[in-house]
Amino acid sequence: MIKLLKKSSAIIGIDGAIAFTILSRLIQAGGGIITLIFVAKCLTKIEQGYYYTFGSILAIQIFFELGLSNILTQFVAHENANLIWNDKTSFRGPIESSSRLASLLRFTVRWFAVIAVLLFLGLLIAGYCFFNKFGKNDNIVEWQVPWLILSITTSLSLMLSPILAYLEGLGRVKEIARIRLVQQLIQLSFIILFFQFGFKLFSSPLASIVSFTVIPIWIFLGDTKKTLLFIWNKIDVFKVNYRLEIFPFQWKIALSWISGYFIFQLFNPVLFATEGPSVAGQMGMTLVILNSILMFTLSWVSTKIPFFSSLIAKKSYKELDNLFYKTLIQSSALNALALFCFFIIVFLLRYFDLKIDGKNFGNRFLSFLPLLFMSIPVFLNHIIASWATYLRCHKKEPMLLQSVVIGVLSCLSTLVLGKFFGVIGMTLGYMVLTMVAFIWTYMIFKTKKRLWHS
Repeated sequence: MIKLLKKSSAIIGIDGAIAFTILSRLIQAGGGIITLIFVAKCLTKIEQGYYYTFGSILAIQIFFELGLSNILTQFVAHENANLIWNDKTSFRGPIESSSRLASLLRFTVRWFAVIAVLLFLGLLIAGYCFFNKFGKNDNIVEWQVPWLILSITTSLSLMLSPILAYLEGLGRVKEIARIRLVQQLIQLSFIILFFQFGFKLFSSPLASIVSFTVIPIWIFLGDTKKTLLFIWNKIDVFKVNYRLEIFPFQWKIALSWISGYFIFQLFNPVLFATEGPSVAGQMGMTLVILNSILMFTLSWVSTKIPFFSSLIAKKSYKELDNLFYKTLIQSSALNALALFCFFIIVFLLRYFDLKIDGKNFGNRFLSFLPLLFMSIPVFLNHIIASWATYLRCHKKEPMLLQSVVIGVLSCLSTLVLGKFFGVIGMTLGYMVLTMVAFIWTYMIFKTKKRLWHS
């Protein structure tokens, strides 16, 4: 039986890091479904709209983080490729690489401490302005304190997320995936508990506080603190120059990520403002599942970033391509299967008119046509994100123009079509633009790959 499981895992490309990441995504997806049930059971349609619009506004952290965590993983992996680890807490190798590794760590800690404070202020102001303006008639909804708590925990999490990205660059992908799995389990358990005891919109913020503590406890009570201190003290004259090395790469990544916000995160706020919190809640609940599917299947690719970066540093392009294409095929097949299953489940929920506490559960999702228009882009975006990851592991950003153009067009499409044609127009425009982005990205991928490896 064990041999069969190992053989099956090898066929679909599951290693230790992917296994923990998959479990984390499964818990996130399964937890999302369980949370959906409690949201439908414990919140009104209006409160559901607030619940999911919270997440869309919290995503403005993209404007503060600016893709730097992802860049750190790649830069750390390139330096780590020159080092030999004695054990989990020490290594030997060229002074230049160890010193540059130390400078990356120091930069990470100082930079994100400042950014976290700015993010807190930005979230607080943006949330209160938005909900005070568009939710002024929903006086019965108590959203102010939950939003304050979410702003605090999101900002604190931003301080720690680059540390995890840094450790992934050191090759500790499996360990980071494991701790994120624990964090997911704790957050899911407490959010269910809080919903059950009637905390309503307070449930997610309070669960976030509890789950946040997992990371600092793990860092300070385990070997991770020793590892980071060892690297911190390796500083020498060799340093990574942010202005000359990171910034030329980051500003392009940042624009791409900001464009991503206008592509993926505007749906809920626009629907909240134009059609009310109930429709925004339907979109939010649908996006929870679709985004879980996307993140789950992208685990196959994201866990390979340190390996891709290391192979590129060594110019082992044939091995790189073999690993990438195998990973892409496996993950794309799973993505298509998961989307099909979700569509069938929603169909069955609506067909059999399943209810929770007298509330129709199927009607909490988008209807079939907009659901289809949102599902097709998830499959295409999986492949687009995989190609983009491959290219960015070269410490270059060739997706800038494409991301900005598609981001601007998606923003206009969502605002204009959403206003005049509602959710059908908004989702159709999104699907068409994703198809354009898919073709454009494929052309970039083939051109840059041939150019950089020639």
